[in-house]
Amino acid sequence: MNILDKKIDFVMFFTVKNANPNGDPLMGNMPRTDYDGYGEVSDVCIKRKIRNRMQDLGYDIFVQSKDRIIDGHKSLEARFNDQFDKKKDDDNTVAQKACEKWMDVRSFGQVMTFQNRALGIRGPVSISLAKSLSPVDVITLQITRSTNGVEAEVGKTKSKDTIGSKHYVDFGVYKLTGSINCYFSEKTGFTNEDAEVIKEALRTLFINDMSSARPEGSMEVKKIYWFTHPNKLGVVSSAKIHRLVQADLKSDIQKATLYEDYIIKIDEEQYNGYHKLGLNLEELEGI
Repeated sequence: MNILDKKIDFVMFFTVKNANPNGDPLMGNMPRTDYDGYGEVSDVCIKRKIRNRMQDLGYDIFVQSKDRIIDGHKSLEARFNDQFDKKKDDDNTVAQKACEKWMDVRSFGQVMTFQNRALGIRGPVSISLAKSLSPVDVITLQITRSTNGVEAEVGKTKSKDTIGSKHYVDFGVYKLTGSINCYFSEKTGFTNEDAEVIKEALRTLFINDMSSARPEGSMEVKKIYWFTHPNKLGVVSSAKIHRLVQADLKSDIQKATLYEDYIIKIDEEQYNGYHKLGLNLEELEGI
């Protein structure tokens, strides 16, 4: 397998309909929004979903979620200790073996704090905060549980109802950007084949991700723009590549309720200039 030798940038769009894409624990688990009402999904949340897809595709990962533990280790420290000897293994040994064994470490990096010192592994794959193209409406639904959660009081047939709230985004189209750096790929051993796994994980991001907050079909990957440069450094900065993809609400639409209410397109003139320098674009539909 060949180490990644061409820089990659990508832009992805996904929809949210009647779902909570990423709850904020400091706000009663309401969907994340900024001060202007634009919806947000943290990079940590996106990486969690990518890790889950890596597992589904058969790859070993270090940061396994509680409900997806497959090796019996209930902590990262236990998983680390199963592979390394804190007294004998030096930093180079730990970094090399961790990157070889765990794809998420090879991709995103990891801070290992389980020795007498902290070891930082810097990964080549960077993921941005996902943000909605327009402000989103967050709906709060009051819910009750009428079945007995505890034994009813003496002389009563049922306990008191439990009242709660459920929050969700009515509708939103979110934009996510990211890059894969060749120089950090050389340090972790990230390969061209690994890049294809990242691409497939993004394309299938919401498979096996359903929950009461995210019902099946409520989140959908719509489009991925995958840019491959002709060399390690790239022909232009990632920021300029990400701006190549333009998204605007159609002039006759007051409020978006469909993905098709937006015009999402490439700046052809700008892209053609970069394409002459060797930049290539692959457009992918979500599954």
